[in-house]
Amino acid sequence: MHELSLCESLLDVIEDTARREGFTQVRVVRLEVGQFAGVELSALRFGFEAVKPGTIAQDARLEIEHAPGTAWCFDCEKTVTLEDRLSPCPLCGGGRVQPSGGTDIRIRDLEVL
Repeated sequence: MHELSLCESLLDVIEDTARREGFTQVRVVRLEVGQFAGVELSALRFGFEAVKPGTIAQDARLEIEHAPGTAWCFDCEKTVTLEDRLSPCPLCGGGRVQPSGGTDIRIRDLEVL
């Protein structure tokens, strides 16, 4: 389950930011997770709950926002939204698409004290 290591890295970033910015508690962590990020959201939530005890984020709530998957279609030369990496272009039906967005996991913001 790579989601657990993602959560450990997330806490490292939060703790580094707390040292730099001077906050002592995190109340809410908002993540943006792309459609093509390869992350199982329930496992990510479970991993966050598992790693946060005893940290600056021990009482934090995790909120996850969805970012759609996008791709460049070589046939119609447009950026399109896809549900699956292997789907054809929804505009022209072409199969020559390259994912271009929705692959990231980003911290959108933190609510801190």
